[in-house]
Amino acid sequence: MDTSKLIPNDPRVKYESAQIRGKTYKYVVGEPQTSPPVDTIFLIHGFPDMGFGWRCQVPYLMSLGFKVVVPEMLGYSGTDTPEDLNAFSLKNLSADIKELARKFVGDGQIILGGHDWGGALVWRVALWHPGLIKAVFGICTPFHAPMKPWIALEDMIAAGKLTNFTYQLQLKGPDVENAIQGEEKVRQFLNGMFGGLGPNGEIAFNIEKGVLLDNLSTLGRSALLSDEELDYYVQQYMLQKVPQLRGPLNWYRTRKINWEDELPLADKPVTLEMPTLYIAASNDTALPPSLSVGMDQYMPKLTRGEVGGSHWALTGASKDVNGQVAKWLNGVLNGAIKSAL
Repeated sequence: MDTSKLIPNDPRVKYESAQIRGKTYKYVVGEPQTSPPVDTIFLIHGFPDMGFGWRCQVPYLMSLGFKVVVPEMLGYSGTDTPEDLNAFSLKNLSADIKELARKFVGDGQIILGGHDWGGALVWRVALWHPGLIKAVFGICTPFHAPMKPWIALEDMIAAGKLTNFTYQLQLKGPDVENAIQGEEKVRQFLNGMFGGLGPNGEIAFNIEKGVLLDNLSTLGRSALLSDEELDYYVQQYMLQKVPQLRGPLNWYRTRKINWEDELPLADKPVTLEMPTLYIAASNDTALPPSLSVGMDQYMPKLTRGEVGGSHWALTGASKDVNGQVAKWLNGVLNGAIKSAL
């Protein structure tokens, strides 16, 4: 089977949509050549990515015998952007994933993987719906336990904690949403966020300030995206209602909502009993590997991995990510995919 990365509108996968808890979700389905599939894997993207961010993983996992489902998450790529911010809470998004999964596995289980915000979400799906999850993995995003009492992010940063999340104070506010509107600005933003550099090393983003809006128009092309891929990202962003970034940025606006939802979980011991995998990226400034200290106490079946490079490990370190995920999956499934490795 052809394991080269997906291209825009790739004929190897199907593009579908479904009504999920009153919202339209777009998603991609990749079917393996073997029948029945070894298992069903859902892959959840983060910010400012979309399902296409998993383009290097989908054909590879299909070649190992997996059915692969990649949702366009709430606020992205033609999936709905509800007005109610509560729809973007991790508890509500977890319920959406569960309902979409039922279309494919009925009362069975899925394997669930996520990157960035998708990584944060998959750990929460495993907390809220453990019976749905056979195994779960996160790329770059470590697990953190429900918090009690409430501490605002501003206060944590002022106290010298989670300073690597300082950029989130900008993203949850109005500035980026207001500035990045229309095709040209969206293109500059995406090119920059995926690593475009200016003539003097200017960048689009840092963890101290967030998006460096004044730099965006000066940046050269990102090496992580071909022209065709960047065009596709922009096209998908332009499917969203104005302002195009409201849905994606809403994920940063639910911290208090998530805390309130999770108060019942914070009152009891938290354990994820299913097999878990966390793969860090060594040069991820927003989600450094050190952020995962203490994860092991919540996950008796945790496997750890690490890849070189930046936050964009799915494309920048795709071969290494794929190999580590496949080795772990083969252990989870008791050697069921060994012949394909």
